[in-house]
Parts: sequence; C-alpha cells; structure tokens
Amino acid sequence: MSNVTDRIEKKMLLRAPRERVWKAVSEAKRFGYWFGMEVDGEFSPGARMTGRIVPTKVDPEIAKMQEAYRGYPFVIVVERIEPMTLFSLRWHPYAVEPDTDYSQEPMTLVQFDLQDAPGGTLLTISESGFDRVPLARRAEAFRSNSEGWAHQSRMIEKYLALGE
Repeated sequence: MSNVTDRIEKKMLLRAPRERVWKAVSEAKRFGYWFGMEVDGEFSPGARMTGRIVPTKVDPEIAKMQEAYRGYPFVIVVERIEPMTLFSLRWHPYAVEPDTDYSQEPMTLVQFDLQDAPGGTLLTISESGFDRVPLARRAEAFRSNSEGWAHQSRMIEKYLALGE
C-alpha cells in the first residue's frame, strides 16, 4: 500500500488541448525542451535510454539551478505509452553524485496521466517507489524530487503557453 513517503503526486489543469499536452510529455525532444534534458533517441515502450541534463528553455531561473548538473547522464527506461492517456518511465531518483553507481538500486516509476477537463487538460504527474530507495538517500531523493516536480509542473505550463 502506498503512503506519503512513497509517492509524489502533482495535479494541474493545463489550458491546452489534450493532444498538445500529450506531445509535450511523450515526445522526447519536446519533453526535453521544457524538462531540461536531452535523450539519445525517441521514447518507445521498453526503451532504455540515456538522458543528459541541459538547462530548460522555458524558465531562466530553473535553468540556472539546472546548470550545475549540465551534461550529467542518467538512465531512463520507458515503461508504458498509452496514446493520449498515459506515459510512464523509470529512473533513479536524485541520482546526482557523479562517482556513484546507481545501477543496482531500484528505480522509481514516473507517470504522466492525462484527462479531459473543462478548459483544457488535467495532467497528473506521479512518482512512486521511494520506499525502496536505499535508506541513506531516501529522504533527500523524496524531498528533491517533490520540489523538482513542483518546478516541472510550472515549466510544462510555460512550455504550452509558448504554443510549441
């Protein structure tokens, strides 16, 4: 059973059609533009990819925060793609120490759920599985990613406002 230490959830009403929101979360290049990363290919179910931090193009303040991690690689495994409804991936949360091998740690599950809503699209971003992260870094990973998803929620909204 899920609890408050295992799962982060952010809900937002985006003033954009579902198709535009879907493209923003499910197309690697668009995702990277607002999120602040580049990946080595296109998202497809089961794909194991390497992402690299690059500062976001939609928020100068967040871009400054990301600059310290520029070029830092991390692994993404695409879990599911259900067009216009669900995109999910796995990764190692807050894996930011350059000399640390995170490959033996469990990954968390990140999901982007889309639903039609009056005036736009309801997007729910959730990340779960923190209770399996090693205890030594669990609280910091949860805190950092919770703050990170709050920032990312604003950045996808800014990205969609650009009309991309």
